[in-house]
Amino acid sequence: MNRATAVLLIGLAAGFVTTAAAQPSLPVAIQSTPAAGASPVASPLPVYRINPGDELEINVWREDQLQRVVKVLPDGSLSFPLVGSIQGAGRTPVEIERIISAALTNKYVDGKVPDVTVAVRSPSGLQFSVIGKVKGPGIFTPGRYVTLLEALSFAGGADEFASLDNIVIVRKSGAGLVSIPARLGGILRSKSVSSEAVKNIPIIESGDTVIVP
Repeated sequence: MNRATAVLLIGLAAGFVTTAAAQPSLPVAIQSTPAAGASPVASPLPVYRINPGDELEINVWREDQLQRVVKVLPDGSLSFPLVGSIQGAGRTPVEIERIISAALTNKYVDGKVPDVTVAVRSPSGLQFSVIGKVKGPGIFTPGRYVTLLEALSFAGGADEFASLDNIVIVRKSGAGLVSIPARLGGILRSKSVSSEAVKNIPIIESGDTVIVP
């Protein structure tokens, strides 16, 4: 190799290194850091309970006249042929199946009621609200259970002055209300999040109000 060729190759190599170093680094996403040998554990979702505004599909096997799509009224009740009014809010679909089956027992000579199925056709009654220092406060109908972190994303995220370690979830409990403190500062401000922190993010329930101070 002559001297001119060697100088040219050294120059090209130096130019490549300079170009590679000048490229911007990619943003770092939040990463979960489980303990060595541990598998990520998802928080179990609560059993779905019917809410006012939900649309239910009710079928009695081989009874075409007993197939209905009903909407749960604001007072939590619903009506079904030969059964009448049922209090549906707060109950699971399986519980509604049992109530309808029991009410139909005396309508059959042998007392053997065909299989009853109740399915939530539209969970439009599952709603929550987010208020306070978020970019888009409001009432949201997600159609599924969401975590507190997802609830904030529905509201456009917290603004820069939000106190993320002093979030409060106001939840209906019987005839009263309870407040549930929640902390998201360590999750939203960290580049690395532990599996334990992710597992402890609260699940939002229907009727919850999230307050971001």
